[in-house]
Amino acid sequence: MTADEQLKADEGFMRRALDEARQALAAGEVPIGAVVVCRGRIISRAHNLTETLCDVTAHAEMQAITAAANALGGKYLTDCTLYVTVEPCAMCAGAIGWAQLPRVVYGAPDAKRGFSLLAPRAMHPKCAVTAGVLGEECARLMKDFFASRR
Repeated sequence: MTADEQLKADEGFMRRALDEARQALAAGEVPIGAVVVCRGRIISRAHNLTETLCDVTAHAEMQAITAAANALGGKYLTDCTLYVTVEPCAMCAGAIGWAQLPRVVYGAPDAKRGFSLLAPRAMHPKCAVTAGVLGEECARLMKDFFASRR
């Protein structure tokens, strides 16, 4: 796959993650969405459920990883890519590492709680990270959400 083809595919899957983020927003959750893709096909979709489930660990990534593992029938996601609208936190980066995801694509950075600041080595050492895919759109959703809360 060429770099242009990869970017087009990444943007398409990130748009699906944004759809999930909008579902979170509609439910009163922090608008973060995620999808797991295996061999070009979405196998799980999720969004933040921390308020709904009253569970601080119910981040979009955690939900998507669990659903993907269930779909594949195993805990390792070695043929998958995780797309998430905001940079994973340290907890989610640890789960990404344990699931052995080889690739993570995220939209907006999280300068306060993102893994790159707090736990840059939490993911599997061979995990490739692509940042900034539809980053402005992902960031705008978060900024608008928090502005509405103030």
